[in-house]
Formats: sequence, structure tokens, C-alpha cells
Amino acid sequence: MTDNTNEIQKVAINDIGTEEDFIKAVDSTIKNFDDGDLVEGTVVKIDHDEVLLDIGYKTEGVIPSRELSIKKDVDPDDVVEVGDTVEALVITKEDKEGRLILSKKRAQYERAWGDVEKIKEADGVVEGTVIEAVKGGLIVDIGLRGFLPASLVEMRRVRDLAPYIGQTIQAKILELDKNRNNVVLSRRQYLEETQSEVRETFLSQLKKGQIREGVISSIVNFGAFVDLGGVDGLIHVSELSWKHIDHPSEVVKVGDKVTVEVLDVDLDRERISLSLKSTQEDPWQRFARTHVPGQIVKGKVTKIVQFGAFISVDDGIEGLVHISELANRHVENPETVVKPGDEVFVKVIDVDLDRRRISLSLKQATDSVDPASEDFDPALYGMPAEYDENGNYKYPEGFDPETNEWIEGFEQQREEWEAQYAAAHDLWEEHKVFAAKQAELAAASAEADGVTEEAPAEVEEVSNYSSAPASEGTLAADDQLAALREQLLSENN
Repeated sequence: MTDNTNEIQKVAINDIGTEEDFIKAVDSTIKNFDDGDLVEGTVVKIDHDEVLLDIGYKTEGVIPSRELSIKKDVDPDDVVEVGDTVEALVITKEDKEGRLILSKKRAQYERAWGDVEKIKEADGVVEGTVIEAVKGGLIVDIGLRGFLPASLVEMRRVRDLAPYIGQTIQAKILELDKNRNNVVLSRRQYLEETQSEVRETFLSQLKKGQIREGVISSIVNFGAFVDLGGVDGLIHVSELSWKHIDHPSEVVKVGDKVTVEVLDVDLDRERISLSLKSTQEDPWQRFARTHVPGQIVKGKVTKIVQFGAFISVDDGIEGLVHISELANRHVENPETVVKPGDEVFVKVIDVDLDRRRISLSLKQATDSVDPASEDFDPALYGMPAEYDENGNYKYPEGFDPETNEWIEGFEQQREEWEAQYAAAHDLWEEHKVFAAKQAELAAASAEADGVTEEAPAEVEEVSNYSSAPASEGTLAADDQLAALREQLLSENN
């Protein structure tokens, strides 16, 4: 019989040596480090209050949540993910519970200090995210908690710091003290350096009289600053509005888009003077353009003086009714006729644009209308009217005077004309009611005084936009336009 003795096949070969050699070989696979060393590992587990990191040690390292980030009260899931490679600093190799305690925050801190010191030596720029607004400034994450004072956030001091949270900014390093853990930043210095060349070029291209678009960046008691595109100019309070204002906030607010005129550029002091009101039509010029002597306007009594009454007839525009033009009787005291706050109808006698004066007449306005009359001339009540060189009325665009009809395709012009006509007609109706009340007051006053009121002179013909005879140029007397008027009135009824 054949000997079937089974031989045991070797599955491993001891190529290390003795047991002591084997233990040494195993120990050689475990990383050696001391407290304070930087190590690198892989995130293997995330809990609500800690993160486990495999760094190749006999046990996994623990990063408490407070050691994950320089931000306060962070959620570990917002900082790392399983599988991330993380650098950490060894706080203690073995705490009283036998755990390896690590800190991602301190590793980042140590690494960042070296980088920040190099940037400071090179007079470079750091970049980071604003993570907090604290008393007096902002905290910026540059790997360290950098402090950015509020006075150094912008070229001018910023009052509301909240909008900067979450923004990525660049800044210069002013102070760096590792012993005191103190890092002070300046974004203003960075802006000054980076914008200096841009500002110089911009100022050299800016010329007096130019019209520019901008945004109100801040408001102060003496005016408003406008961002013209990285460079600010000042609108002095006197250049904000044609009318008197007590504070710039009455006219503009931060964020408003404005069109301004460049008044002056001081290259030496790098100052730009701007004007908002110069890009807007002078109310006096507008009034002179839209109102002529003979026209009836509605206004409010603003002030009584010994020689008459001042009437506000437009925004920022006041005219004077001389005491002799208040009534058809002798007036000793203007307050016997009008009082501050009264709404009145007055006739424009004269507009002196150079001296910015308007002469008005309450007496003539009252005498110029018959409360019982239906004779309406819209040109006397603000409706635009144009005449040719011969004094003939120029019909609105799109109206055919031969057919007394509007031409198809001019619907917008018709709507505008009808709106103007209706507004003038409403003013005329108000004027008639006012004139009737004035007549009643005058009669009552005369009766109380025991005198007969002076008979008014024959109502003078109210002048129109044209110097041509009334039979040729007035709206009321023109047969074809009268037909247009009747057509409008019949359509509205």
C-alpha cells in the first residue's frame, strides 16, 4: 500500500523574523506624532457634536464641533462631509477617556498665520468672507478671525454693517500680533490703492458741464454724495432743488438713480461738485413757457403783506396780487378780501423771468368771467394753443379742420387733446363758481359798509396767446374749433 501521509501546505512565510521583529514592523505602520503636530486624515463619521477622523493611528481622532471652524455654533455637516481630507492639529494624544483629540480650527489657524505673515511682509492683500458684524466693525474669515473696523470698511464710514455679512472682500493687513491673537484689516486702504489710478483717470476725463448718471450713496446735512461709478461727487443742498429745502432727504434717498451736471472738478483736492437741479427745468422758465399774460390760474394764498397778497400758483412759484388788484373797491387791509390758505383764481398780468416776479390780479380774474355764461375759451385756462404768423389757430396734429374729424391713426393725440380740454373746462367751471361767490361777498361787504360798490368797468377782452384780433385767433371765436369743442362735449354727455 502506498503511504498517504498528508503534508500540510504552507500558506504564509515568515519573512520578518522573530516575534519581536513582527511587533516592530506593526508599530512602524502607525504614525508617530506629538501634541501640537499637524496631521492629515479622512472624515469617516459625522455626529451632531463631533467628527471622527482616520489619520492612520491605532484609534480614530475626534474633532469636537467647537474645534471645527472659527465660526461660532456651526453644524458639523455644514463644515465637512464623509470622505473629506482634513488637516488637523493634535490637541492631546490621549485624554482621560483615552481619545485622540484634534482641532481643524487650530490647524487652519497655524497654517493661516504663516500665510498671513508672508502676505504682511510682502505688503499684499488678503481675501476672506465676512462672518460676523460686531460692535465697532466686522469679523472676516481669512483663516484667522480678522477684525475690520467700521471706519475702514469703505472710503467713508458705514453706519449699517449687516449687508456685508456673507460678502467676500479684499483688504490690507494693518496689524498682526500672534501673541495677542490680533489681526486688524483695512478695506479702505485697499480701495484707496486700487482706485487711485482709476480715480485719477476718471477725474481727468470729467469736465465741467458734463451730464452724468449716478446713484445716491449717502446723505449728510449739507448735501448728498453721488457714486458716479467708483468715484463720488457732492451735490450741495443748494443744488438739489429749485425750491428751498431744509434737508437733502426731502429730495433724494440712498439708492436713488439721478442725472446730474458736473459743476466743478478740483483735481488737486480730488473733489467733484455736482448739481441735480440744473438737469431739471427751472420752474420759473417752465411757468413762463406755459403761462402768458391774460391767462387764468388757480392758486393758494401763502402770505398777506401790507401792500397785497402772495399767491402760490405752481410748485415753488409765487406771484403778487397788489392791493389795488384785490377787489373793485378800495381796500385798506388785504385780509378783508383774502386770508392765508384761501384758494383763489387770479389773472396773470405779467411774468418777469429775469427778476423772477409774477404780477397777478384777483379783481380782473373775477371780472373776466360771467358765472351764467357758456362762452368757454380753453386757452385761457391752461390748454396749450399755437398760432401761425398770421394769428390763425394751429389745429392739433391729427385733426382735419375741413371735416371737423380726427384722422384715423392719431388716437393718442386725440386722447391727449381731449384730456387737456377737459382739465381746462373743469378749471373754467370752478372759476365761475368762485366768481359767483366773490360777487356775493362783495355785495355783502358793500351792504355792511353802507356804501354802493363801484360799478366794475366793462369786462375787458382777455388777451390770448396771439396778438391777433379775437375774431380771428381765439379758440372761442373760431367756428371750426367751436365745432370740435361741441363734438367733444356731446361725446362726453
